[in-house]
Amino acid sequence: MAVRILGGTPMNDQDAPFFQALGSRIASARKALNRTQQELADQLGVAQQTYAKWEMGRARIQVDMLPRLAQGLQVSMDELVGVKTGPQPKRGPANNFEKRIERMRKLPRTKQQLILDMLDAFLAKASH
Repeated sequence: MAVRILGGTPMNDQDAPFFQALGSRIASARKALNRTQQELADQLGVAQQTYAKWEMGRARIQVDMLPRLAQGLQVSMDELVGVKTGPQPKRGPANNFEKRIERMRKLPRTKQQLILDMLDAFLAKASH
């Protein structure tokens, strides 16, 4: 069964979960950067309504738009489309350090950089 999306191409029931998950990743990455839908839409040269449909998983994203979208969101293509790469996470609860790193990853890039600068300064002082 195909579902017609206004302003987009038909999406069948098998495609919908992928595009909904993709939309969720897009929204999370945009929010982590503290950017608006309008800012990203302008950067990509699309209407804000189109961008909003991508985030809601209600419209397909053209394949040639994916690299530009990943770049605009400052994520890899693998992250954008949900490909798991790298070593598998170890089993069991995360230690406190790993929990803090994960919380830091969710911060905007500017705040991440501030934390890294403070950590570098501390490590430099501690090594003397």
